[in-house]
Amino acid sequence: MVEKNETAHNVDENEKTHDGKEVDYNDSGDGTENENVFIDQKTEQLEDGNTCVEMTYERKKALLEFRCRVEDAILGIYLLGKPGKYLSAKKRRKAREKLRDIALWGVPLLPSKGHADTDLVLLKFLRATEFNVQDAFEMLRKTLIWRRDYKTDGILEEKLGFDLENVMHQKGRDRDGHPLFYIIYAAFKDKELYKKAFGTEEKCKEFLRWWVQYMEKGIKKLGFSNGGVDSAVQIIDLNNSLGPGMKELRSINKETIMLVQDYYPEIIHKVIVINVPFWYYASHMLLSRFIYQRNRRKFIFVRPSKVTKTLLNPEDLPVDYGGLKRENDDEFSPAEKASELIIRRGSTTYIEFPATEAGVTVVWDITIVGWEVSYKEEFIPDDEGSYRILVQNQKKMGESVRNSFYITEPGRILLTIENQNFKKKRVFYRAKTKPGGPMYIFLQ
Repeated sequence: MVEKNETAHNVDENEKTHDGKEVDYNDSGDGTENENVFIDQKTEQLEDGNTCVEMTYERKKALLEFRCRVEDAILGIYLLGKPGKYLSAKKRRKAREKLRDIALWGVPLLPSKGHADTDLVLLKFLRATEFNVQDAFEMLRKTLIWRRDYKTDGILEEKLGFDLENVMHQKGRDRDGHPLFYIIYAAFKDKELYKKAFGTEEKCKEFLRWWVQYMEKGIKKLGFSNGGVDSAVQIIDLNNSLGPGMKELRSINKETIMLVQDYYPEIIHKVIVINVPFWYYASHMLLSRFIYQRNRRKFIFVRPSKVTKTLLNPEDLPVDYGGLKRENDDEFSPAEKASELIIRRGSTTYIEFPATEAGVTVVWDITIVGWEVSYKEEFIPDDEGSYRILVQNQKKMGESVRNSFYITEPGRILLTIENQNFKKKRVFYRAKTKPGGPMYIFLQ
């Protein structure tokens, strides 16, 4: 069991975390409060499809009107365009029966079928258009036509010839349960890979189709039932990527953003952009002219060390981004949750891991949002006649740390963290005891 020992002045009566500790969410904890653009959490909670919040009368009215509009368009067989003028009655009946079964993301769209998830899908289009029923209907109609023409319903079965798992993958969830979609553009610094993906116009089109397939796979992880998580968080890492010479990739990036806006409304909960080069801000500002205000608010630009501040679980976040997740980890799994505490500005905090018996190894993980603190590790024996052992000398912490220590006598591991910054820091840590040794392992 992990215990912690904090100095008394590390607790603020006006702060509170998810596990009962104190936190001030108005304070970034790193001295750069204006660096990141954050979503208005209150607004999102009121409008998020997986949050049970009573809608206003105006929004209920808009949803009812939208339901009636969709019902009429399906039964009137004009949802995908007006039927032929001289269509026979038999063909009309056949077209109507086919349209009655139309679905989006696996959810039937005909309201009179009474499917529990239909309203949740329709609400996505209403939210994306600020509850303008006409605009929502046109967006739904264009989405369905695009999906028909692009043949998205069968895209998951296609073999597109791309093996880009190192570029795009879907692993983990944030604290609210949203799946995490990663896009790591640095892989395209490999010229051979870049040429394979974007060497010709046909290859660019194939890559775009592969990207749509990637989105459709991600949607399978969502739950459109009431109370389910029906949107994802996208993490884009721009480290060593999207340089001036990569015009094809920049063009594809713009096209995918517009595809999400036009044909995947409210599927992306927020977009966290990491390692942003200076020139990208100017490029994004130009692109923002074509992005709806609601979608612009979803973009968050953040340093890798501060990604955990965006409500992502440290257990599911790679160590490169300030989390605790390591590839092929034999010590911890994402199910082994980290504890959290706050270090007040100009103060020192102690974290203890008790070791009550000899012959075991204590392993621990620790990461600090924003880093930039002094950090030291010691073993303190219970026997006052024994010597303290310095496991890690005091140093400036600039990355997530994993370490272990073989216990030869009862005692405790003591972590000392000094925060000399003007802002508080958030710490995530976990530890476990396992049999075996003697071995001293230090892993970064």
